Amino acid sequence: MVVEDYSVSHESFAITQCTSCSLLLTNPRPDEASLGRYYESPAYISHSDTHQGLINQVYKVARKFTVRQKVSLLGREAPRRGRVLDYGCGTGYFLVACQQAGWQISGFEPNDSARRLAEQNTGQPIAHGELSQFAPGSFDVITLWHVLEHILDLNATLEQLVALLKPDGILVIAVPNADSPDAQYYREQWAAFDVPRHLYHFTAKTVGQLLGKHHLQLRRTLPMKLDAFYISLLSEQYRAERNGGMMAALRSGYESNRQASQNGGQYSSLIFVAERSAQSPTAAATS
Repeated sequence: MVVEDYSVSHESFAITQCTSCSLLLTNPRPDEASLGRYYESPAYISHSDTHQGLINQVYKVARKFTVRQKVSLLGREAPRRGRVLDYGCGTGYFLVACQQAGWQISGFEPNDSARRLAEQNTGQPIAHGELSQFAPGSFDVITLWHVLEHILDLNATLEQLVALLKPDGILVIAVPNADSPDAQYYREQWAAFDVPRHLYHFTAKTVGQLLGKHHLQLRRTLPMKLDAFYISLLSEQYRAERNGGMMAALRSGYESNRQASQNGGQYSSLIFVAERSAQSPTAAATS
């Protein structure tokens, strides 16, 4: 499948599949030096916090609900309301909500403009560069909200993040689901492919394999139902090449969620809550 970068460059990239693990990959894959230019758009709300356009306004309204849901999830899943690291924290809204709920917060954000906004919003420094600046076993919770698909060195980064967890800490990962009904419907115009910023395109199966590789045990998988509507709205814009399609997007989002509820939970985006397994070498060393 060949997919266009609708957001920035309008270049085309192939979605290919690893023959050994079934993970979907963006090809060609930009290197670290060139990847940054694909994020250089004032419309990229995760970094710019822009108010421009209907879609970004819809995103901001939805964010108020989803941030509250995310904080509630941490309260249910975490062993204590202690330290949370949001890896790829963007402009910091989730961290602000955690801070208000009594968490000790840390953020990590490589993008300069997003990091500055996050520091303004949280009132504290946001890390970048190397994860080694954090001490091993520092965090009760580490979150990656639609971040895993952007990471260049996937396995090395996950290894470092797992080492930063306390022995009873949890890792929370949210990613788009390439097996979702809306992905199958929109195909190459499915907005969550977001090439080449998304280097990987996950399914529940490939996330499970990745967690196992890093000695993490999946505790539960949860849906992000609003994502079906937001992704459908973007996909309709790409399909029609115009700023519209609201009613079509609402129908598509509803239908995606309806089908997902009947086919084993294949929602547009999924949250994976994981903990160290008993076989984890890092957990064994710190227990």
